[in-house]
Amino acid sequence: MNRILVIDDEPDISDMIREALTRFGYTVETASNGRQGLQFLKDASFDLVVTDMYMPDLEGACIVRHVRSSSRPLTPVIGISGTPWLLEGAGCDAVLPKPFRLQALVDTVKHLIRISLSASPNPTVFPISPNAQTVF
Repeated sequence: MNRILVIDDEPDISDMIREALTRFGYTVETASNGRQGLQFLKDASFDLVVTDMYMPDLEGACIVRHVRSSSRPLTPVIGISGTPWLLEGAGCDAVLPKPFRLQALVDTVKHLIRISLSASPNPTVFPISPNAQTVF
């Protein structure tokens, strides 16, 4: 069973994501802010991270940098943002613009986990749906 960390300072959004991904068989932990998310990442291992990119205490870019410099730098990261066009170069494997369809989230998660399990050192990420964007 894949473990996913969801980091968002809006409880309604993180609860909605947790509920949707749990229904598809994923184990989901939620962090209510960036600092708590960073602590989760230091304490445990996750197969994928979904993070809001703009939070008041610690931005998602810090989360991405932590993942990329960790012992598991290829862990897929999905950035969610109301301003996705500002995320180019942020290091996310995919970006979902708020608001997004839950199916777009689930499709993106499935795709990125499948890629990461293939153990390719340089995975190529393709857009999953019209609501998902690849960021390089």
